[in-house]
Amino acid sequence: MTAAIQIKNLSKHYGSLPALTAIDFQIPQGCFFGLLGPNGAGKSTLINIIAGLTHTSSGQVTVMGYDVRQQWRQARQLLGIVPQELVYDPFFTVVELLRLQSGYFGFGRENWPWIDELLMTLNLADKADENLGRLSGGMKRRVLIAQALVHKPQVMILDEPTAGVDVELRQILWQFVRKLHQQGHTIILTTHYLEEAEALCEHIAILKQGRLRAIDSKAALLQRQPYRLLCLKLRTEGSVTQLPPALADKVGELHNKQLILRLNRQDSLYAVLNQLHQAGIEVLDLHTRDPSLEDVFVELTH
Repeated sequence: MTAAIQIKNLSKHYGSLPALTAIDFQIPQGCFFGLLGPNGAGKSTLINIIAGLTHTSSGQVTVMGYDVRQQWRQARQLLGIVPQELVYDPFFTVVELLRLQSGYFGFGRENWPWIDELLMTLNLADKADENLGRLSGGMKRRVLIAQALVHKPQVMILDEPTAGVDVELRQILWQFVRKLHQQGHTIILTTHYLEEAEALCEHIAILKQGRLRAIDSKAALLQRQPYRLLCLKLRTEGSVTQLPPALADKVGELHNKQLILRLNRQDSLYAVLNQLHQAGIEVLDLHTRDPSLEDVFVELTH
């Protein structure tokens, strides 16, 4: 099966500054894929290259088998992008803008029922005849999503789609995106809300400083970490300085009387609690948990 997105030995330089270096991976069709990384990791540059807005310095990118440079028309037809910025034309109503966007991709009136369905699904029907300049930020975000879907693309890229939006819109968006995924669409998500990526994505790639640090299934990434976390609520913080070296090396976080220790999976919980007791550290409450995607992300990027 042709990959939805194929990236082969991709590098991008702005003068002497490397933005991406030797990126090589593919995204299977129908996958919900997370593209993660700290600010400046190269995520936006990679998205711009996939969209054909920026050219590579070397390497190749294809969308459903079509080269984004040599076969840009076919590649762009298969791609829908929800940008991070609220980019809109203030001189049109919502429905006018969507019909114009539909026309850019060669659709006529036969596509208008699909536009009406998008308006209903995204709770925009009552705003269809409103000028975009009068809409709230959340409503404009919904219009951007409708624009990206107006030509029924097979591959969707969501670039920070929930940045600065309210809870209601976030729930509507994820419900809609899950439905698209169930229908076979390939979804590529960039987000700084790692709990969203953990809840939604099947495969994840993590970039740092323009290089690919990890790519795997979500389950495999979570299982990579050889430790579990012991989360403790303490009576006071001061005595933590008395921790024996064997435990001091395991401190993952200490804040507001909350102590997190990274324990090897074979470590005895009884032994750890006994060491804390001998050090004079009084524990009020505790629980253990496996590493989250956020823990994995921090481990790989810091």
